[in-house]
Amino acid sequence: SVTGLSIRHLAERFQCLNDTISRYFRKMLNIFTSDLLYSKYIQFPDGSVPSKIKNNPKFWPIFKDTIRAIDGSHIHVTPKAAGRPVYHNRK
Repeated sequence: SVTGLSIRHLAERFQCLNDTISRYFRKMLNIFTSDLLYSKYIQFPDGSVPSKIKNNPKFWPIFKDTIRAIDGSHIHVTPKAAGRPVYHNRK
């Protein structure tokens, strides 16, 4: 796993230059934030609950206070003090 490693560590791991890791990281960042990918796959909560969850007594008690979930992901966010309640982890 290479999660959380520095560019120097990644360069060592993959036996390439720091510059190469940095260049490809920027390329991937640009792809992930491009309008094509971003507008298709990134969706902000709109408050609606899928009927499959809302109408199922097995799921609703568990998910009733959930805003949205990303399977298997945890996104570390450090918001300013005034914005912290919005980003409260409801897991």
